[in-house]
Amino acid sequence: MAITTVGLDADDTLWHNETIFRLTQDRFRALMADYAEPEFLDARLAEVERRNLALYGYGVKGFTLSLIETAMDITGGQPPGRVIADILAAGREMLSHPVEPLPGVRQAMAELSQHYRLVLVTKGDLLHQEQKLAASGLGEFFVGVEIVSEKDASTYDRVFTRHGTGAAEAAMCGNSLRSDVLPALEAGAFAAHIPYPLTWAHELADPPLGHPRFAELASIAELPGWLSGLG
Repeated sequence: MAITTVGLDADDTLWHNETIFRLTQDRFRALMADYAEPEFLDARLAEVERRNLALYGYGVKGFTLSLIETAMDITGGQPPGRVIADILAAGREMLSHPVEPLPGVRQAMAELSQHYRLVLVTKGDLLHQEQKLAASGLGEFFVGVEIVSEKDASTYDRVFTRHGTGAAEAAMCGNSLRSDVLPALEAGAFAAHIPYPLTWAHELADPPLGHPRFAELASIAELPGWLSGLG
């Protein structure tokens, strides 16, 4: 079966993202060192983030609000003003952080764009994701950009029908098994997992080993070869 459309995740597939979140979380631990041990603080933050996903969605703004809420919880509703100010400053710095494409991304996309319709499929805040795409210099390669609140099978079915010839003739590539691989396979597409050194706990899942439409790739540089082999 010929592949006509390739979906690509953005954060931690095309450019660095989780590393920035981890550095900010380290900063939060230092801010809150007088109030909680790092392990306890991390657990409370993870709990707050999970609870807030349905309200704030994914991205820096929701993360910043969760940091503030966690600080409120830990301090009994009375965090020092400097802590809140530092959290807000950290959030602003995350939003303005330079976008650095991962090694081999531009070369792979230049090759892929000659043979397939490329569609960016990413979660997160609309404005921030649009800004990161513009800053990355990769926008020229995409025929479509889909910034969605969640990635499930219906999302991929809709995206690959809108921008291509349906999920059966499409492939999705990303660093998250939970968001980029499993729902794409459920929709009937092919899916390639390209691991990033750091993965948010919410995105962890077991790989679908043995699935005929699944592949584990070491880097995005292997994607063009894998796709051409499917044809």
